[in-house]
Amino acid sequence: MTKKTCFIVGAGAFDGLERKPEPEDLVIAADGGYTYLKELGIVPDVLLGDFDSLKKVPEHEHLVRHSPIKDDTDMALAAAYGMEQGCRRFFLYGGLGGRLDHSIANLQLLMGLSRAGMEAYLIGQGNILTAITQERAEFDASAAGMFSVFCLSEPATGVWERGFQYSLTDATLSCDITRGVSNEFTGQPAYIEVRDGTLVLLWDVGNGLPKERRKIPSDLQRNL
Repeated sequence: MTKKTCFIVGAGAFDGLERKPEPEDLVIAADGGYTYLKELGIVPDVLLGDFDSLKKVPEHEHLVRHSPIKDDTDMALAAAYGMEQGCRRFFLYGGLGGRLDHSIANLQLLMGLSRAGMEAYLIGQGNILTAITQERAEFDASAAGMFSVFCLSEPATGVWERGFQYSLTDATLSCDITRGVSNEFTGQPAYIEVRDGTLVLLWDVGNGLPKERRKIPSDLQRNL
């Protein structure tokens, strides 16, 4: 079944859209992301934010305005709106390379979306990032270049990596070690799996999305 998809464009550094929204997709401009979409000739379905980046509020038939005094970022509010509309898959652009605090917040957003059962990708600066929670992500043999894994919260256990230059076998990764950085694809099918916890993955945008993602029941016995 095809997942309903949401595209969110924020006000950070923007390299363009490496994939184009389909007519049935939900496109949200988060504040300054409206300028990027306008330059591409794309009219967002929703314009959302506190508009501190745009400075003025454009005219739009579906405007969701928030006070600048709020708990969440515009990107997080846009993601929440997308979930309310039934979206399960998210592509986030303009979320890296601007303010460092917002870049870090968008990594937190990736993790939150993953833990909520969503499939989300943060795309920019030549990279794709995603988060997996009790999940397996598989990559084609054609994938090349660096592949990095980060644990940014409580320890992630039951971590397996195969098909990369360096393998992991039932490992534990935590937020105070850098063990998962700068692995490499090797020209063969590869996968990463985490049995408990959440991991953030990063790879070159030229490799596209994982070939497959699937949830792994925590009580499932591994067949090696």
